[in-house]
Amino acid sequence: MTYFNEENTVEQLVLDTLTDKDSQWCVAEPQADYLDSRLTPQILNLKWHFVPAEELPRQHSDVLVESMVRDALIRLNPEIKAQPDRVDEVLYRLRTIPLSVQSEGLVRANELFAEWLRGEKSMPFGERGEHTPVRLIDFDDLSNNDYVVTNQWVYPVKEGGRRFDIIMLVNGIPLVIGEAKTPVRPAVTWVDGASDIHNGYEQSVPQMFVPNVLSFATEGKCYRYGSVRMPIDIWGPWHEGENKSEGTLADVQRSIRSMLRPHVVLDILQNFTLFATDKKHRRIKIICRYQQYEAANLMVARVVKGYPKKGLIWHFQGSGKSLLMVFAAQKLRMHHQLGNPTVMIVVDRIDLDTQITATFNAADTPNMIGAATRQELQSLLAADTRKIIITTIHKFGEADGCLNERSNIIVMVDEAHRTQEGDLGRKMRDALPNAFLFGLTGTPINKRDRNTFWAFGADEDEQGYMSRYSFQDSIRDKATLPLHFEAVDVKLHIDKDAIDEAYAQMTDQLSEEDKDDLAKRAAKMAVLIKAPTRVQAICQHIVSHYQEKVEPNGFKAQVVTFDRECCVLYKRALDELVGPETSAIVMHTQGGKGDEYAEWKLSKDEEEKLLDRFRDSEDPLKFLIVTSKLLTGFDAPILQVMYLDKPMKDHNLLQAICRTNRVYSGKTHGLIVDYLGIFDDVATALDFDEKAVQKVITNLDELKKELPGQVSKCLAFFPGVDRTVGGYEGLIAAQDCLPDNETRDSFAAEYSVLSRLWEALSPDPCLGPYKTDYKWLTQVYESVKPPSGNGKLLWHTLGAKTIELVHENVHLETVRDDLDPLVMDAEVLEELLDAKNPEKKSKEIEIKIIARLHKHKDNPKFVALGERLEKLKERHEQGLLHSLDFLKELLTLAKEVVQAEKQVDPVDEQAKAKAALTELFAEVKNGKTPVVVERIVADIDEIVRLVRFPGWQDTKAGEREVQKALRKVIYVKYKIKDQDLFDKAFGYIRQYY
Repeated sequence: MTYFNEENTVEQLVLDTLTDKDSQWCVAEPQADYLDSRLTPQILNLKWHFVPAEELPRQHSDVLVESMVRDALIRLNPEIKAQPDRVDEVLYRLRTIPLSVQSEGLVRANELFAEWLRGEKSMPFGERGEHTPVRLIDFDDLSNNDYVVTNQWVYPVKEGGRRFDIIMLVNGIPLVIGEAKTPVRPAVTWVDGASDIHNGYEQSVPQMFVPNVLSFATEGKCYRYGSVRMPIDIWGPWHEGENKSEGTLADVQRSIRSMLRPHVVLDILQNFTLFATDKKHRRIKIICRYQQYEAANLMVARVVKGYPKKGLIWHFQGSGKSLLMVFAAQKLRMHHQLGNPTVMIVVDRIDLDTQITATFNAADTPNMIGAATRQELQSLLAADTRKIIITTIHKFGEADGCLNERSNIIVMVDEAHRTQEGDLGRKMRDALPNAFLFGLTGTPINKRDRNTFWAFGADEDEQGYMSRYSFQDSIRDKATLPLHFEAVDVKLHIDKDAIDEAYAQMTDQLSEEDKDDLAKRAAKMAVLIKAPTRVQAICQHIVSHYQEKVEPNGFKAQVVTFDRECCVLYKRALDELVGPETSAIVMHTQGGKGDEYAEWKLSKDEEEKLLDRFRDSEDPLKFLIVTSKLLTGFDAPILQVMYLDKPMKDHNLLQAICRTNRVYSGKTHGLIVDYLGIFDDVATALDFDEKAVQKVITNLDELKKELPGQVSKCLAFFPGVDRTVGGYEGLIAAQDCLPDNETRDSFAAEYSVLSRLWEALSPDPCLGPYKTDYKWLTQVYESVKPPSGNGKLLWHTLGAKTIELVHENVHLETVRDDLDPLVMDAEVLEELLDAKNPEKKSKEIEIKIIARLHKHKDNPKFVALGERLEKLKERHEQGLLHSLDFLKELLTLAKEVVQAEKQVDPVDEQAKAKAALTELFAEVKNGKTPVVVERIVADIDEIVRLVRFPGWQDTKAGEREVQKALRKVIYVKYKIKDQDLFDKAFGYIRQYY
């Protein structure tokens, strides 16, 4: 019988793939467009050569195969070739690094060795004793290196030493270590291999890992890799292109063939490895994930080729965009074909102190400077500085005209969808007319973001973006965690009569118009949100929820409130409940005399210290209370739950909730507790329509055609006005052309159309010729715009009283947190995104409640049921029905449909045994229906199928069994404690024979 074991399956597969036994290297070359054209022919012929470990000329106690290192040093360094005894000096230096691993620590020793491997070290071998670089590897002509793979390598002694499954050596230096596990034992996975490396070999024989670029582990189903001392839970997969499947030997082979090619390993060593200092001042090693490698290399390839001069990169929040920028900047700066380029990183925050700057700083990136003022930016560009410049989009705001015409300026714009709005993006293009522009975004780009696609999407990119790494990708790769949502139903009972009465007494003397105005303002959402009873109830819920579900696991929380006043109200309430040391406010404040929030002002240093305390699991600080700060770019993996009490949507909502999705030991998901029912907007926030992308690009062309006519329409209001005259004379002349409200309204309507056009097109250069006129029209528009609303003074005198009045009459009914949680994993997400929203309602009522009901078309009973179905559909589509109530109504209707059927043709209906509820649901669900409702529906109908035996309703045992099954679904599986729902579902099941 043939046996499968790790040696003859996984280990042999790895060796055969690396040595290209099946000659697939050439076939599997989708990456050729990443590479310098001169390297492509070399790469196709590069292979690893297998040499059995016992045949390699080394002692078991040697980390390096020194005779191979010696040959390479002589081959690659003319100064050493001239005096071969110099090899010993270099070898002596190299041998000391593994010896220092106990005192230096593995990461530091690995960093020191990497400097030698990259050719950054020099020795005094020049003619007059000057230092010349020492090359251990030839990165320019890859065929000049010696590539060997071996297995069963033993270190440090023959008997009782550690045995490594696979070692890959370049010029005699072990750069990659692999551990293979058996594919046929279910209890064994790649994790066992990774654990052997991380918890075993790196601890007991760290010397072997001093030259290491990366290690990998596989059991023939999954392939994962990591760098020295990288926690196993962040070892990553390696995919390429659209092919991201996993689970078979063929998938593992594809990963190996893509990643462990000689040129890729050397590219990772040279350009995609960083050493940084973490928050606890420890050295850590970071190597790229596959999406960073792919996107950075695509960028480099475009710059080297010279076209297209732009590209859009959409990588989901939390999947490492900051690092992607560091890797790309590093490779671009080092690239010998680019002639010492300038790389600009453009962020959209006002200050430069962002996650990206922190990433660059932590990675000790050389030649990096920040341009914190417009003058600095202009002088750096004027002086033709060849470095990595970090600046903000706002610094281009006041730049006039061109600052530098060079074409080897590469600009990477962070959060491109936000930064490109308005004139700032256009000014940046004017300032750097020949630069390469790459936009990076972490939030899906939806149908409204036309200008993002226009600004960065190259025509050559079929779907509008150059590289995409989606939410599903990042969850599948465990680069980020799924998000779970809990809705909390905070019911506010407002005693309308009491308000009306007190209000009437208080506002006797006011005109009707003023009364209406006051009422509108008083009932604003902010007022209801800040009702003291509500604030108290929410803070109590936050504390009990946190103490019960979050704190026991060692995670922390963010509380997102409506505005700055709410920050303070919540802080006071939390202080009373859990003490002042457990929470802190982080918000924007001026801190001057007139600033009522001055006491909450934090200097940059203080804020950073506070955030470090929050990241520290031992610190008592558990809650950060915010309203707009820390909702983007804030990285604290210990943060698991966000208590959300602020209306948000689209990019802002998605960016905010993704603060909770970072990977952290023991954390399985991010959690959003939603006090306002926002989570219905998650589908909208992910409203990304790939097919619309192409349309969007053509739509912009239509808009361009409209622009000149619209400018003319607006200018036509001002015949004979000299627009070059400034000051009040010019403004009076313009205002005289708008003598009355009617004319002003007409002008405002035309100007509104123009401003929308302008926003949609910006930053297109086509706006240039109209810029002066648009600016002039905008100033005129602002000068004639009526002051906002009437009775502004009145509001200031009565405002506080009115608010107080509303608060006095707001009573809290209940806070419910037993509503269905929606789990946002990749599967749910796909269903959300794929759901077709039936927008066209049929004009006549068709009864398609159940597929077999066509024959009942003329029966008035079924027509009436059809009409009820249409109404239910309408209310659901308008968002008037909460998902739970919607489900209850659906059950009631389904019960009546079954009842009606039984009266028509019971035998026929019974034989077909179709599930009424499922078919009903298919009719009324829409794009906003939570997927969890669909699952409950399917589970209830499953019970119907299981219990269909005649007369079960007449037996106590039958009823008991069904109720037990239903309880399991509603109470246990979905945790919905709702008797009404249970009764309705049971009533519906009873209708079936």
